[in-house]
Amino acid sequence: MSVFGQFRRTAAVALALLLPCFVPCLSQGQVPTPTGSGVSDSIAAATPSGADAVRENLSPADTLPPHITRLTNFGERAEWSHDGKQLLFIEKTFGDVFELELESGRISLLTAHFYHEGFLRAMYLSNGDILLFGPRRYDPEDPYKSRWRDSELWVLDKDLDKPPVPLGTEVFEGAAVSRTKLRIVWTLGHADYYDTDDLLEPRNLPYGVAQFWMADIDYSSGEPKLANKTLVLDTRDLEFRADIEPQAFRKPDEREVIFAAYRVNAIEEMGKNAEVMGLNLDTGEVTNYSNSPAYEEPEGIFPDGTHSLVESDRHGGGGDRYIDVYKLRLDGSGTMERLTNFSDRRTFKASNPVVSDDGRYIAFQMAKSADMPGVGRGLFLYDTALAPEPLSH
Repeated sequence: MSVFGQFRRTAAVALALLLPCFVPCLSQGQVPTPTGSGVSDSIAAATPSGADAVRENLSPADTLPPHITRLTNFGERAEWSHDGKQLLFIEKTFGDVFELELESGRISLLTAHFYHEGFLRAMYLSNGDILLFGPRRYDPEDPYKSRWRDSELWVLDKDLDKPPVPLGTEVFEGAAVSRTKLRIVWTLGHADYYDTDDLLEPRNLPYGVAQFWMADIDYSSGEPKLANKTLVLDTRDLEFRADIEPQAFRKPDEREVIFAAYRVNAIEEMGKNAEVMGLNLDTGEVTNYSNSPAYEEPEGIFPDGTHSLVESDRHGGGGDRYIDVYKLRLDGSGTMERLTNFSDRRTFKASNPVVSDDGRYIAFQMAKSADMPGVGRGLFLYDTALAPEPLSH
């Protein structure tokens, strides 16, 4: 059986079992609803308004096209292994880290052997170890502080026989992690929103300023440590005020970092406009690849480096609450192709897409539109070989 055959076979069996029940309901003018769903028979009755209301509340996962398969019913922020056989993911924001083996469907818990406060992200390093993102202490009274101010970088050994090693630096949101060498780029500077007396790396940055730092992860001392730290970007050098987050090294040569620039115009505009940008690590030149008033946040880069997966609201506006997965050409033309339509009902969204190293498969997550950015309610697999031609925007 192929790598993803088991998932397709399970879906086919489920469809065969459900179809006899589904067809009679439709013939009676009703939309079937799950037992215990809370939707009364009167709402699901054979009236146009009732049927429309039920359809509006259906999850996109209930009507998936053939090229999209549901992998899990929980989880967020998927990350491909280098061989494309596993997906690393987080249980929830401030949760445990899991690994999904795609061939068997087996899910393994990777962070059960030590005490922790929960993690926000997990990414494979080029040597197979895992880069973790999370705070030393989680504050339920102020989770935003724990996420945006107190999160640190850690390295978890792939043998899973000891606790992770802290790298001695905070991090704002995510990082770009090289697929070919032990190198990362991450953001510092957003701690201005909170007291800075206990920062691991005291820094005197003006309010609202952020910086990209690049470093190698060095194991020569027996434990991973940051080495060759270099400042590579300061937001004061951008043409507009923005928060910044590195997303990925651009393949194949990794001499450019693709990053998100979240425009900071006013509080009411937060989360409504983001640009796909590139930082040339040799020259320091910054390129705007999206040039759009829409919300467009880059995610995974295709192996030939010509396209990036993007979260975008270009189809209807509304910012990060109403995003779907797009494919952006990284040539400055702004040419986009829409890949999912989870946000069409305006109650769900698709986000955090990443592409396998061979370019065939895309993993992404579903969330409700009101969920915080990054929150996921299950992982999905998009097979580009089975997908129809996407629409250009």
